[in-house]
Amino acid sequence: MKKFILAAAVASMLATPALAAPNNGRDSRGQIEQRSDRNAGPQRQAQQHRWNKGERFDQRKASSYRVISNPRQYRLKDAPRGYRYVQSGNDAVLIGITSGVVAAVFANMIR
Repeated sequence: MKKFILAAAVASMLATPALAAPNNGRDSRGQIEQRSDRNAGPQRQAQQHRWNKGERFDQRKASSYRVISNPRQYRLKDAPRGYRYVQSGNDAVLIGITSGVVAAVFANMIR
């Protein structure tokens, strides 16, 4: 009797990893699932944050963030003292350097 119980316990321990193994992208009906892991990057990049005046600027939310060092190249006036222009997607955003608050948004200025 002990041998039977011991054999059943060993068999259940050996069968558990086989049952928990991945199903290689197949669902319970045997059909192949479509995975969208490859498209996660471009979808996130396509979503652009719309900045509003008075909002705190966070460069992690900005797509294609960079500081605009030559605003006249984009037909913008020089930034006032204490402010700077940054790029977020196609928009030029005027932000306060110390506060990080959006002072103005110039939509579609950068192409």
